[in-house]
Amino acid sequence: MGALEPPVFNTFGLPHHVVFSWVVMAVLIGAALALPRRPALIPTGLQNAMEAAVEFILSLIDDVIGPDGRRFLPLIATLGLYIFASNLLGLVPGFSAPTDNVNTTASFAIVVFFAYHWIGIRKHGLWPYLKHFAGPMPALAPLMIPIELISHLARPLSLTLRLFGNMLGGHILLSIVFFMTVGLSTWALSGAAGLLGVIIGGVGTVATVVFTVGFLFPLKLLVAFLQAFIFCMLSMLYIAGALEAEHGHDSGHSAHGAEAAAHH
Repeated sequence: MGALEPPVFNTFGLPHHVVFSWVVMAVLIGAALALPRRPALIPTGLQNAMEAAVEFILSLIDDVIGPDGRRFLPLIATLGLYIFASNLLGLVPGFSAPTDNVNTTASFAIVVFFAYHWIGIRKHGLWPYLKHFAGPMPALAPLMIPIELISHLARPLSLTLRLFGNMLGGHILLSIVFFMTVGLSTWALSGAAGLLGVIIGGVGTVATVVFTVGFLFPLKLLVAFLQAFIFCMLSMLYIAGALEAEHGHDSGHSAHGAEAAAHH
């Protein structure tokens, strides 16, 4: 994937997605340090934006997991803000989104995978948590255990590829439009094709710029938010399913249904 990354900055042999991940971390840490030590009663500016983000995430946690899920706010909020900021970085000229690299998205998915299993084990104990993989009927355990294992192992793969695929696809699209714009403008300015080349190249350049500014960038902003939202929503659904594991296999069906709805 190295050929798709813009060779604008010298990262001294380090992978671009690692360096740009550090950039995202620096931005988020800087935003946290810039918040006032004593929050104002009437928030403005950065405090207002951060409080709105936290309130939004808390409302999602209450709806999906319940009030008991508020203790997982640090995990969900960190994932959401980090993924959203990483997605936005891909819209800055000269940068690429860390999330358009499968190593980055896989690290998020692995954290979620181990986190929700650990949450389930701490809630119910190791044996009761493992027992729910066998389903409500012992006779069906040889069938249900492989199905449940495949289902759970597919979750990190799904989280990884969905985020990676959407961000990489958008990166490729932006690259294609950029090279089209450069090619058309160069063709128009060179005058190699005469007046016809100037007209076609000029009109084409304007059209690609208008398309990028008026449609492609707003669409990418929407996708950046939606992908962070979907990742967090699925993570919360997995945590909710782990917390409800003791209620039997019926809760697993409801969790799978909610997960399918989030996929769509």
